[in-house]
Amino acid sequence: MSTEKLALFGGPKAITEPFQRYNSLGKEEVEAARRVVESGNLSQFLGCWEPDFFGGPKVREFEKQCAEYFGVKHAITVNSATSGLIAAIGAVGIEPGDEVIVPPWTMCASATAILHWNAIPVFADIDPVTFCLDPASVEANITPYTKAIMAVDIFGHSADMDALMAIAENHGLKVISDTAQAPGALYKGKLAGTLAHVGSYSLNYHKHIHTGEGGILVTNDDAIAEKLQLIRNHAEAVVADKGVTDLRNMLGYNFRLGEIECAIGIEQLKKLKGFVASRQHAAAGLAAGLAGLAGLRTPVVQPDCTHVYYGYPMLLDVAQLGVSRARIIEALEAEGLVGLGGGYANVHLLPMYQQKIAYGSSGFPWSSDICRRDVSYAKGICPVAEALHDTTYLGFEMCLHQLTDPEVEAMVRAFRKVWANLDALRSALPTDRGH
Repeated sequence: MSTEKLALFGGPKAITEPFQRYNSLGKEEVEAARRVVESGNLSQFLGCWEPDFFGGPKVREFEKQCAEYFGVKHAITVNSATSGLIAAIGAVGIEPGDEVIVPPWTMCASATAILHWNAIPVFADIDPVTFCLDPASVEANITPYTKAIMAVDIFGHSADMDALMAIAENHGLKVISDTAQAPGALYKGKLAGTLAHVGSYSLNYHKHIHTGEGGILVTNDDAIAEKLQLIRNHAEAVVADKGVTDLRNMLGYNFRLGEIECAIGIEQLKKLKGFVASRQHAAAGLAAGLAGLAGLRTPVVQPDCTHVYYGYPMLLDVAQLGVSRARIIEALEAEGLVGLGGGYANVHLLPMYQQKIAYGSSGFPWSSDICRRDVSYAKGICPVAEALHDTTYLGFEMCLHQLTDPEVEAMVRAFRKVWANLDALRSALPTDRGH
C-alpha cells in the first residue's frame, strides 16, 4: 500500500485528469431528433377527447416499446418522474388526509407528490444494508388512515418488494415504486418498478437513460392506467366526453412529454442493457479494488437481485477509522476524486416538515380537519437514515461519469492512498475522531 504524502498535506494527487462526463447520447439520438424536427411535429397532444389525447406517433411508439421492455400492460410517458409520482398518487385514489408511508432518504419529490393531493407523508426508516424502505418500520407506521406505501429503489437496488407487497395485501394498501434510479435492476427475475401497483422511472439527464427531462409510469392495472393518462392531460376537460364517471382526483395537468424526447427515448431504451452492464462492470472493479480496506463497506447486493449503480453506496465505520467522514471526503477530494457525498438530507427534517407549512401560511394540510392525528417529523423517528446522513454514509455518483477502467483504477488508488495515511489524518485533527 502506498505511503505517499496525502495531497491534502502537499503531496501529489492520485488522480491528475478529470473524469469524463457521462454521455449516453450518440448519433442515433441525433438522427432521431433531427427527423422529428424536420417533420415539424414536436407535440401532437390535445387536451380534449379525440385521438390526439394520447399524443403523437413517437409518444405512442415509445410507450409501446417501454411496455414491452418492462413486461407490463401499460407504459405512460410524463414530462418528469416528479410529475409521474404526482399522477401515481392521484391515480391510486389517495384522498385528502390519507396517509402514505415513504422513506425519508430520497429526493424530496417522493414525499412532495403526496402533499400535492393534500395527503399526509408518514416517514418510515430504511434498511441499513440496501438503504431502501424497511418493511418492519413500514408495518410499525401503519395506522387506520394509511392508504399507500411508496417504495424508493434508491441508488439502483430494489426495495424488498415481496415483504412490502405482502404488507400492502394484508392492510388493503396500494404500492407505488419510485424506481427513478433503478431502471433495469432485477428483483427475483422481474424488473424493479414492475412489481408495485404503479412504477415510475426517471429520464432526467443524469440517469442511466435520459431524454433531458422525462419519466415513464408502468402498471398492469387498466383502471390505474386510464387515470394516469387523464391526470397527465387535463382530466377535467376530458372526463365527460370520455364517459368517465369516477371523478376522484380528476384534476388534470400538462404532464405531457414531447415528440423529440420520445424519439430520443426510443434510441436510449435500446441501449439500456448496455448502460447497466457498463455501470456493473465499473462497480465490480471498485469492489475488487477496495476490498480489505478497514472500516469501509462497499455495496451489498441482496440474493436474487441486481444493482444498476446509479450511485455507489458505501458505509464508513468512523469509530474503527478514528477519522470523520468529512475528513475522509476532504482527503479524497484533495486527491482529485469528485462526486463524493454523504447521501440525501432526510426529507422529514426539511423546514416544510419541521414547521408543517406547505400550502399557504397556516399549516395546511396538517392544521386542518383532514389531518386526523398529530404526525411526528421529529429527529429520531428514522434513526438509521439519520445516522447515515449525519455520520456514516459515503456515496459516489456513478452516473455523472463514464467510468472507464483507468478511471476506476484511479479511484482505487485514491482510496488506498487515503487509507494508507489514516494515521496522518488522525494526528492532524485529533479532536475530530469519530464525529
